[in-house]
Amino acid sequence: MNNPEATAKAMGILRSGDNFQWYVIPLLALVVYVYFNEASWKNWKGIAAGLSLYMVHWFFEIMNALIQHFSGHALWTVPTGTAFLLLVGVGAELSLMFSVAGLVFSKILPEDPKMKILGVNNRLAIAIGNAAFFSIFEIFLAKTPAFVWVYPWWGSFPVFVTVYIPFFVVSMYCYDWAPRVQKAVIGTLFAVNVTMLVVFAGILGWI
Repeated sequence: MNNPEATAKAMGILRSGDNFQWYVIPLLALVVYVYFNEASWKNWKGIAAGLSLYMVHWFFEIMNALIQHFSGHALWTVPTGTAFLLLVGVGAELSLMFSVAGLVFSKILPEDPKMKILGVNNRLAIAIGNAAFFSIFEIFLAKTPAFVWVYPWWGSFPVFVTVYIPFFVVSMYCYDWAPRVQKAVIGTLFAVNVTMLVVFAGILGWI
């Protein structure tokens, strides 16, 4: 699929209900259950890790959509295979997965935040390891019709450095931050994301 074709197909299904599938509803219910279950155990640190990654995820997806608006092509697109395309580069299924990714991977964090893995702080090592895993997996996705790296210079290494490292570094370190810092970071990112969605998607219709 060439770049103009991928872009046109993605924009053609953007927030359209034509491809909706009912499996999105149980996926959403599962995400809600996961967070409610963690809250019942008072795992606020894990919840902070999950929500912080999700807020960073939305920030990057909004930026990708703005790149689409101003340049004509986003860095990545989802032209097919999703039940509901939220923004040009993310469907409902991917977004729901990212909503719990930080929480899931916080489960493997050692209790001691200062412990080192191969000489590297374990929080940073696990963040980089997770970022590498997701970047390598994205190579497979980019070989399918459902996910397109639009520019030839955009691939697993740029994704690793500029997208997934920020995702997981914020998430893994947020796990240990004081509650007030966690709330400030997550709340600020939430406010920024909502404001951008209201302005750029709702009012201006750019994304």
